[in-house]
Amino acid sequence: MSRICEITGKKVISGNNVSHSHAKTKRKFYPNLQTKKFFIPEEDKWITLKISTAGLRNINKKGISVCLKEAREQGFLTHD
Repeated sequence: MSRICEITGKKVISGNNVSHSHAKTKRKFYPNLQTKKFFIPEEDKWITLKISTAGLRNINKKGISVCLKEAREQGFLTHD
């Protein structure tokens, strides 16, 4: 399974480790992903999502139905 948030689309990005002498080596920055189960009252079912903590805050703010609709429109949601 890839490390991509199914709500916000956040994914792994690359950057540099910078030492004291400013020698640079490649590294990766990983999103803070959590696996959570959510109940969708409109469909009367549970779904499991791999979401970032920022995505969890969006769900708390807007609601699961609105966030799922936006994620489908933007193509972030891989399953239905």
